Amino acid sequence: MEIWINPACSKCRSALTLLNAEGADYTVRRYLEDVPSPDEIRQVLDRLGLEPWDITRTREAVAKELGLKEWARDEGSRERWIEALSAHPELIQRPIITAEDGTAVVGRSEEAVRDALSR
Repeated sequence: MEIWINPACSKCRSALTLLNAEGADYTVRRYLEDVPSPDEIRQVLDRLGLEPWDITRTREAVAKELGLKEWARDEGSRERWIEALSAHPELIQRPIITAEDGTAVVGRSEEAVRDALSR
């Protein structure tokens, strides 16, 4: 199991606290420092069953600078979104937990983190 975190994020810290309390075996990835490549983002999206715009933090300053709210959300625009997430990792929703069964969850709630632990 791997968890993508921003240490400054309270949801990330809560997820880590729960993983530790449950004795989970996991690896931490500080994705703002160890930036995911476009291929890694594609893999995580496949595991999540989501599109890049589904995991984009559209209220971040850089999202406003890029005008993300106006970007098309269709198959033809998918790569543009993925490239933006890799170029600006602060846009990636957090924490993302990759589960042992090959799936992933956005662990913003205790229920989502427990879901990842159960897989």
